Amino acid sequence: MFPRPIEHQSRSIQISYQVLVPIALILWLLPLIGVAVTSVKPASDLAAGNYFGMPSSLALSNYADVFTNSPIGQYIWNSFKVTIPTVIGTLVLSCLTGFALGIYKFRSNVWIFFMFVAGNFVPFQILMVPVRDMTVNLGLYNTTTGLVLFHVAFQTGFCTLFMRNFIRALPRELIEAARVEGVSEIQIFWYVVLPLMKPAIAALAVLIFTFIWNDYFWATVLTTSKETQPVTAGLYSLNGQWIAQWQLVSAGAIIAALPPVAMFFLMQRHFIAGLTLGAVK
Repeated sequence: MFPRPIEHQSRSIQISYQVLVPIALILWLLPLIGVAVTSVKPASDLAAGNYFGMPSSLALSNYADVFTNSPIGQYIWNSFKVTIPTVIGTLVLSCLTGFALGIYKFRSNVWIFFMFVAGNFVPFQILMVPVRDMTVNLGLYNTTTGLVLFHVAFQTGFCTLFMRNFIRALPRELIEAARVEGVSEIQIFWYVVLPLMKPAIAALAVLIFTFIWNDYFWATVLTTSKETQPVTAGLYSLNGQWIAQWQLVSAGAIIAALPPVAMFFLMQRHFIAGLTLGAVK
């Protein structure tokens, strides 16, 4: 059923594995390496057609120029204003819905859970026009609030699926013992279930932070100005009508990638614990 560990394979397979894995890793990282190299190239190299070669000199000033010659600082701040409230709102709602669907048994439990899950299978391109029209009618178009509300609504389905399955795996004896002691349902959620959900909350926080921070489609559909656009959409504005400053775009892309990377390394221990909890007894 499961593949054999590489240590148990033949010597030829082990050698092939050791050779092919670094090659595959380099090919997978090649676009990121290209962006990193371009970010330290002087503008003269790109003007001369040196797109794929090594830079003639290290132009580390590109990272300072991207802040002085563009509003990328505002774009990054906009991304934080969208991402952090979305993560908090999504986690709060999914913890409550996951608790309700995972603990209580009622007639419509499966159907309500199905509605949360079904929303994840709707292609987001189909929602583009109706969501845009709805935000316009509600006065939320080109606002941070509208983008946050949409992301919270769209991500809650996946997070509810994650939380509900996590809570259902918790020992029922803990909840029954608390009920026997006369503890209210709110106190059971707050003092019994929620502390046990910390690994799942940490894992979801990293995933949702990365999803929302890297979102480009809805950032361009629901926002248009630099006062509201996140950094993913704002990077496109670094290209002028006649001149493409790819060295600044690359430097901005590297800077924009730092927050989710830092988020992962800060939460790495909890993230891995949340994803692997229950894998072994």
